[in-house]
Amino acid sequence: MGKACRIILLAGVTALFGCASDRECGVANCAGDAQMTAQVHALFDQHPALQPPNLIYVKTINGVVYLTGQVNTDLERENAGSLALQASGAARVVNSIALTYP
Repeated sequence: MGKACRIILLAGVTALFGCASDRECGVANCAGDAQMTAQVHALFDQHPALQPPNLIYVKTINGVVYLTGQVNTDLERENAGSLALQASGAARVVNSIALTYP
């Protein structure tokens, strides 16, 4: 096996195991999940009502977007869930965002 083939093989194995080591996503879904999470963050960035002092965490696993954190109102919580569902490829949203009571 030539040096170029070994480098390509090593790069492929590294990418495969780098993603597969994260037990929360399948090999085929890691890149898509990361892209979906980035899309949700971009959607949230367009809505000032969801910015600090609200605190929203986003994680995507196998096409399911999980939202956690805290917001001030139920409307903000609902808006976050609706926006997350707009991400390309989002199968569903699990909205566990809590309300902050001042």
